[in-house]
Amino acid sequence: MQLTAFYTDSFHGVLAMYLPRALETQIRRTSEIFPVVLVTGPRQVGKTTVLQEIAEPGRAYYDLDDPETLELARTDPYQFFQKHPPPMILDEIQVAPQLLKHIKVMVDRDRRPGQFWLTGSQQFHMMKGVTESLAGRVGILDLFGMSQRELDGRAADVLPFLPRSYEEYVSSPVSKASGDLFARIWQGSFPAALALDETGWKRFFESYMRTYLQRDVRDLLNVGDLLSFEHFMRALAARTGQLLNLAECARDAGIAPNTAKSWLSVLVASGIVLLLEPYHTNLTKRFVKTPKMYLLDTGLCSYLTGWLSPMTLERGAMAGAMFETHVVSEVLKSYSNAGEHFPGHFYRDHGQREIDLVLHRNGTLYPIEIKKTASPHRESVSAFSSLDAFGMPIGPGAMICLADRIVPLSANVTAIPVSMV
Repeated sequence: MQLTAFYTDSFHGVLAMYLPRALETQIRRTSEIFPVVLVTGPRQVGKTTVLQEIAEPGRAYYDLDDPETLELARTDPYQFFQKHPPPMILDEIQVAPQLLKHIKVMVDRDRRPGQFWLTGSQQFHMMKGVTESLAGRVGILDLFGMSQRELDGRAADVLPFLPRSYEEYVSSPVSKASGDLFARIWQGSFPAALALDETGWKRFFESYMRTYLQRDVRDLLNVGDLLSFEHFMRALAARTGQLLNLAECARDAGIAPNTAKSWLSVLVASGIVLLLEPYHTNLTKRFVKTPKMYLLDTGLCSYLTGWLSPMTLERGAMAGAMFETHVVSEVLKSYSNAGEHFPGHFYRDHGQREIDLVLHRNGTLYPIEIKKTASPHRESVSAFSSLDAFGMPIGPGAMICLADRIVPLSANVTAIPVSMV
């Protein structure tokens, strides 16, 4: 299986057609308000590409991974900005944090919006520097991998996902996803991996682990045993969509629990892993407190768990967990691309009543069940009534599944195709 190439593949040096990104709107709006715009996210999700694509004439681009540029930025920031005045794009700002204080001085003298567009991947150190140096002067946006809306040419649809009533669904057209769903899940969302065959896909993720993740983690945590780190990531990938059991992951990787906790915190801060917290209030005590863990890119997750083709993934034991991971990731992207905080939680009580995803928005709870089935049943959403115990307004609920049509399951719950996320 091979998808059509439509991206800038900086990983392999191949230039192909650019597909618009949903975050473009938020970048432009933020640039009209703040002197500095920072786009963060994992490596290889397209941060540089989108900024270069939408930059106006006269906005220069400087790659801080370039040794000559980096040397000047680190040793003489003042001269760097004398030679390179804004407006500009500074790529990988975390490698030259010395520039942040000089940017602060410059924007305090001149508050014109949109002077500096920054990208960064290592959020731990970078965000500390940004918070200390540019508070009140910077608008921060998160970019993840390609969403299915973007892949289907619907980047202009920037409304964050929220379940609707059956009547609202039937009055709008059903979005039809192009291509095979599990091929898309297996391929993942890194732009550079989307047009690769199975051999190229495997080589991409081998290189991604070696060149990007391992380099970043080594810089941040001084990891000496990279093989143990890879084992740790494989242990996490095998448990995507499950309650986090850090002790088991540490045991599988042969590392101490405190080491596992430190490594996990970096993967979360870097946008590789999502910890979905349980929803609860002080009024409800019989709930599970442990978060659920998702390895957000399903392509990386497939690689780490050894599913080397879409067919083996779809027929394998992890198909359900990978489908759930895909849906949660897509819902998350719908909020980040709209410039909004992701309001997601899950619910599970000690009676094993579980709701895969609960969106808490504007004082209302929206329950979502995620099922790898083409035949949705009302019994699958029986746990939704558990939310009544919170005493809060309950909005429409949804079951996101493999059905090819909209199906009412109850007066307030609708089964919808995954393509409508």
